[in-house]
Amino acid sequence: MAERKSFLLRIDGEILDALKKWADDDLRSLNGQIEFVLRRALRERRRLKEARGADRQPAAEGPSESE
Repeated sequence: MAERKSFLLRIDGEILDALKKWADDDLRSLNGQIEFVLRRALRERRRLKEARGADRQPAAEGPSESE
């Protein structure tokens, strides 16, 4: 498993609240949700190798933003 690193993040309160709610809806920790969102964005932009998380099953996604 890759080394886990700590990182201090300053974030807008409204964004943090929305991420907390989304994490709760998906039964993830806030940290897990932030990592999920970042990993998905990196994968979509082909900036992350698939091998790292390819065998991991993500938690069920909540309603999409368009709903």
